[in-house]
Amino acid sequence: MKNKYKKIVILAESGSDLPQELVQKYDIVIVPMHVMFDGHNYDDGTFSVSQIIDYYHQTKKIPTTSATNVGEYMEAYQKIHQKYPQSLILHLCYSAVTTATFQNAHIASEGLDYVCHIDTKFVSGGQSMIILKVAQYIQMHPQVELDDLKAYTYKVIERTHMCFLPHQLDFLKAGGRVSNAAYLGANVLGLKPLIEIIDGKLVATQKYRGRNMKRIYQRMIDDFLLPYDYDLDDIILLYSYGIDEDILQNNKAIIEEMGFQNIYLVQAGGVITTHSGPAGFGIIFYEN
Repeated sequence: MKNKYKKIVILAESGSDLPQELVQKYDIVIVPMHVMFDGHNYDDGTFSVSQIIDYYHQTKKIPTTSATNVGEYMEAYQKIHQKYPQSLILHLCYSAVTTATFQNAHIASEGLDYVCHIDTKFVSGGQSMIILKVAQYIQMHPQVELDDLKAYTYKVIERTHMCFLPHQLDFLKAGGRVSNAAYLGANVLGLKPLIEIIDGKLVATQKYRGRNMKRIYQRMIDDFLLPYDYDLDDIILLYSYGIDEDILQNNKAIIEEMGFQNIYLVQAGGVITTHSGPAGFGIIFYEN
């Protein structure tokens, strides 16, 4: 069947933490997720993430996060359709099992045959990697049919890998994502859990022991990348507010030595920082 759309517009949430350079290059539409603290609801990306860290230190509470609401999706669809009446809106959604984004987006698009939703099963930099790969594909195949585009997107989702090493477990504990026993054990033994995104969920897959973060990150990089035939075109290094700049640049140098061509340093935004805390580091790559 011939493609009836003259343009494909990708839409995603602010929780993807997509770098502004990629937003502009591929004309991506970003809708806000939300962070609430001090009795106020803020659009993700409109305030410094340092406020989240300061708020926790002052109150020992973490803010709450919420999905893009139905009205915000409806407004975004309407604006895109008015600007590009013959376009397809491809919604590459923040992991559906973690929040109500997917459900709200579906409700907002009832009766709209020009909106297609795909659950990326990733958050933050993982979602960014999928957006990047799909945007590159659309740029190379502007007349791609929807079925082929969906098939390619699902392949990208299957071959994308993401891990994240929190610097501390305080935020995960405050948010109920680790038990008191695990929290105390990690602090006493100096254990740092590696979090992977598997089928949309955050899963602790292994633990590292020690205080020397450069050594731990070297092991993490080796453990996470070396078992795979990784694609050298693009890699995302995700970091959160407060990470030591020397450590971040050392990690980047290790990745450069492995031969990656495009290395994107992506700072975690408000949504991810609320759940993972400061000074964390993550890797997102695509498997051949």
